[in-house]
Amino acid sequence: MEQLSLDAQLRQETGRGKVKDVRDSGFIPGVVYGQDKEAYSIKVSHRQLVQLLHQHGLENTLINLKIKDDKKNAARSCIIKEIQHDPVKGDIIHIDFNEISLTKAIKVNVPVEAKGEPVGVKQEGGSLEHILWELEIECLPTDIPKNFEVDVSALKIGDAIHVKDMQFPSNIKVLTTPDSVVLSVAEAMKEEVPAEAVEGEGETQEPEVIKEKKEVPAEGEEEPKEEKKAKEEKK
Repeated sequence: MEQLSLDAQLRQETGRGKVKDVRDSGFIPGVVYGQDKEAYSIKVSHRQLVQLLHQHGLENTLINLKIKDDKKNAARSCIIKEIQHDPVKGDIIHIDFNEISLTKAIKVNVPVEAKGEPVGVKQEGGSLEHILWELEIECLPTDIPKNFEVDVSALKIGDAIHVKDMQFPSNIKVLTTPDSVVLSVAEAMKEEVPAEAVEGEGETQEPEVIKEKKEVPAEGEEEPKEEKKAKEEKK
């Protein structure tokens, strides 16, 4: 597993106003949580954190957190627990770390990536469906993989890859249900055309002309006055 270093300082500033001052000075406020230890507040360089995120992603990455004001003056082994972003601007506003032991197994979620183009997509016109994007595993922090690559090139329409079909290192325990479908190739969805549209295709619809029906008087009945008057005028 990749290990990176990140500088940090103990943080005394708490409260909304003071935390804003921390951000304005170029730092990101954070908290370090430990399994058997009390949580403590820190701040890390905004520039350094963003740089590491862009270069390495930091997901499931072991971080040696070097705390400047720590009396022990030793790097703390941590993984990122949560990164909070501003809902409007998207900027990082807070970060939480979990301090871990390198000799104790931990549970993490590892992303799954599809590799190759399925036969069922390239030749049969199907579509690749990515059902599970992450698998839950348990292992030592130093053994956490960056991702799991799955070769899907041989999949045809109707084929699927389950968790139990994948190969994993012996030092990793997979916690996700073995029968869970990870990736599959399905037949492409066909757009249904209404039957009325198919039947009427190519036909020219003539506008219906509605003619006023004239009433014809029954035998022995006198014609309506309006019609009788019109006939007399024509004469």
